[in-house]
Amino acid sequence: MKETVRGVVTGVNGPIVRARGLQGIRMLDIAEVGPHRLIGEVIRLDAESAVIQVYEDDTGLKPGDEVSSSCRPLSVHLGPGLISNIYDGIQRPLVDIAALQGSHIRKGVKAPPLDMKRRWHFTPVAAAGDVLAPGAILGEVRESESVLHRILLPPGLSGKLERLAGEGDYTLEDDIFGLQGMPDFRGTLASFWPVRQQRPYAKKVSAGAPLITGQRIIDTFFPIARGGTAAIPGGFGTGKTMTQHALAKWCDADIIVYIGCGERGNEMTDVLNEFPRLTDPRSGRPLMERTVMIANTSNMPVPAREVSIYTGITIAEYYRDMGYGVAVMADSTSRWAEALRELSSRLGDMPAEEGFPPYLATRLAEFYERAGCVETLSCGEGSITTIGAVSPPGGDFSEPVTQHTTRFVRCFWALDKVLADARHYPSISWIDSYTEYIDEVRDWWNERDASWFDTRREAMHILLEDDRLQQIVKLVGPDSLPVQDQLTLFTAEMLKNGFLQQNSFDPKDMYCGTAKQIKILAIIVAFHNEARELLSRGVDLKAITSMQVVGEIIRLKSEVGDHEVQLIDEANQMMKSQFSALNAEAAPAGGGNREGAVAP
Repeated sequence: MKETVRGVVTGVNGPIVRARGLQGIRMLDIAEVGPHRLIGEVIRLDAESAVIQVYEDDTGLKPGDEVSSSCRPLSVHLGPGLISNIYDGIQRPLVDIAALQGSHIRKGVKAPPLDMKRRWHFTPVAAAGDVLAPGAILGEVRESESVLHRILLPPGLSGKLERLAGEGDYTLEDDIFGLQGMPDFRGTLASFWPVRQQRPYAKKVSAGAPLITGQRIIDTFFPIARGGTAAIPGGFGTGKTMTQHALAKWCDADIIVYIGCGERGNEMTDVLNEFPRLTDPRSGRPLMERTVMIANTSNMPVPAREVSIYTGITIAEYYRDMGYGVAVMADSTSRWAEALRELSSRLGDMPAEEGFPPYLATRLAEFYERAGCVETLSCGEGSITTIGAVSPPGGDFSEPVTQHTTRFVRCFWALDKVLADARHYPSISWIDSYTEYIDEVRDWWNERDASWFDTRREAMHILLEDDRLQQIVKLVGPDSLPVQDQLTLFTAEMLKNGFLQQNSFDPKDMYCGTAKQIKILAIIVAFHNEARELLSRGVDLKAITSMQVVGEIIRLKSEVGDHEVQLIDEANQMMKSQFSALNAEAAPAGGGNREGAVAP
């Protein structure tokens, strides 16, 4: 045990506290401040004093109050019981605290992050006498119906296993294992890890599979690979939180870590009320059985907002080390950056662009670099996919947080205010968004449908051409365009209404499997190509756009379930039959007219 050091407060500036007398304390060590023993972290040291950022409301704190520290870094408690729990930024269990004292957290309140009295059924995998490397599997605990929790030898420890408990029920305080040559060591089912220190792994590997989200515009047009990074920037009201909720609900990650960082309390209340009622589409079990939530709303202390994303990513790394694929949703990194700005101004740091600290880019890089697909120390491959929402003021993507974020992510899902105002959700702009993971996921898609890449490319070309033509339409109107361009506008509307737009309240449309996605996209692209061919033969455009099958295609998303994709093939046959009928009546080539298209 490290000896506790003590000192006194010499100055208070909001959450920034100066203290002296803490001999032997180090950077990033935890300190307890004042009569309420408020939790804080050392962020600056000089010869005589320490600067501490306090993670709780320090109203009433004054010079002369006592400060103490056990000289340990800010850490999270990792072990069985994390799943289904809801924490604040410094891993205080909010549900347990609410049960003890109501909905408001009082100063200095403390509760163990994990239930230290609950018994977990432990099944050993290793045996006494085994020589273990760091991260080796000691045994297993069934944490929930959806998660098998692997008890690992903590990183940094290795050696011959001297003792290991047999199968049975144990608390997190029970002595489970010991290593030879370490007589005073007591190994338990849980361990601590510093939140600002990345957990080790064997090596990074290339991701070959996408993270399937069930959102068509993401999976098909702007996919993200497992272990990838993505940003969701958008102004107020564009649906950042809605999009992240949909990703958290439907993505095929094994574990979800949702970080509500500085968001409005009513939004987090919706999350906390909704998630326990959701059903995992893969297992049919409650979604909370594979979810950990960090809730740090805008009315909670600013420093705790700053540390919340480190708490979340450390928990994600813990499950990644067990071989799981973890998805981290950070909502939003702009609120986190604002916390950095407030703290740095109180410290007197030289401000950079828009008042943000000069180390903003470094901190963003440190966060996103902890994502990745890795070879773990003992459990095969694991991954962390990090998706961060960004809230640029006024929707200005040139502001510092958005600009720096684009340097460290490879997927950019830009939200469009015009689409959101038109109730087109997800309001992801197909013009401003991009992904750099196409080459990494292409083989995975080709194994399921070899036409995916070409079909996606043709559809994107139609949408980009539509964007160009819309500028002309504003000046001269659609009827002045050549008939082939009018068809492009018509097909683009079919893509927007029948593919890109998705209804999160429709039981058949809220989630769309990959087979359904590619078939719907393929039939729309096929319609466009067949229609172009008929136009060149003189068929009237209005006759094409008035075909019965047009409405059928647009309604496929809500009328066909993931297990009914054969109905899309039937619609395709209907389309071919109707095109054949028009072709039989075709006028000689070159006789096409210029009549306007009917909107789908």
